[in-house]
Amino acid sequence: MRLVTFLQEGTEKIGAVMTDGRILDFAAADPRLAVDMLALIQEQDRLLPLAQAALSRAPVHAVLDPAGVALLAPIPRPVSMRDGYAFRQHVATARRNRGLDMLPEFDLFPVTYFTNHLAVTGPGEVLVQDHHLARLDYELEVAIVTGRPLRNATLEEADEAIFGYLVMNDWSARALQLEEMKLSLGPCKGKDFATSLGPWLVTRDELDLEASPEGEVLHAAMTCHVNGHLLSKGNADTMNWTFAQILQRTSYGIQMRPGEVVGSGTVGTGCLLELNGSGATDDLWLKAGDEVVLEVEGLGRLVNTVVHAPERLVGVTPALLCGTLPDLYAGSPAGEAGD
Repeated sequence: MRLVTFLQEGTEKIGAVMTDGRILDFAAADPRLAVDMLALIQEQDRLLPLAQAALSRAPVHAVLDPAGVALLAPIPRPVSMRDGYAFRQHVATARRNRGLDMLPEFDLFPVTYFTNHLAVTGPGEVLVQDHHLARLDYELEVAIVTGRPLRNATLEEADEAIFGYLVMNDWSARALQLEEMKLSLGPCKGKDFATSLGPWLVTRDELDLEASPEGEVLHAAMTCHVNGHLLSKGNADTMNWTFAQILQRTSYGIQMRPGEVVGSGTVGTGCLLELNGSGATDDLWLKAGDEVVLEVEGLGRLVNTVVHAPERLVGVTPALLCGTLPDLYAGSPAGEAGD
């Protein structure tokens, strides 16, 4: 199923995209499905069969014209959100552009960092402020949502725990990111203002997944267009770490729960930091009014527009937010930030 969360006349609902593009309102089709996406995931054994039955029936009164609703992030309030670093091409290129050798540790274990699960957006406007617009970047990614508890998972358990896949745009304010990462902590203000997910959450049975000893592999072309121009092109099957491997490491010694989002990291060529550094683009960064379209085969098109939000600085000087605008490609401690 292609699951969606949407607003209809100010009310948040969940449903599924039908083969003709119309949306089935689950609650209208079956009152037992009057829940949010997180509850559907957490209670999937009971609720998914009801959702599948409703979709096969598709009662006329529950079928909506997509033009009459506003899509939100499929899972607007995930339990947590991590992002990974799974594409070697992106990591190696971004480091080479800054005069740095490839990290040998990349091939030893997958890594993730926590990002702000309270700043999830869906399709539509993404609000940014002045310091975000200092070298604002997109990141073309795939993400999964967990559907089962995990702790010290095997690869097989990790794959079986994946509820579904979706498109992810890890918006990045590069000037803020490079400044703060000189202090040897993870990205924070350069990342925490928005992560866009959508347009659908696609269950595993809908996708072209190949079994492998390291975990399932998604074969899906990935592209990014900015204002109609193709800038990024890759494939999810070039991940050097599978989601099963990422989840296996992530679940080591901790209890993961249904409804957690884990991103792949940026596909090769999948951000302006990488493209500018390699000369594919010439100091190109996003600006207010730009339309960014991420498309992943089978997962849909995530369309966002950058919107400038006015500053509201009370007792905070600009220097406390961003001291200088660093050279993003300099071989310095700041150059360690590349995703």
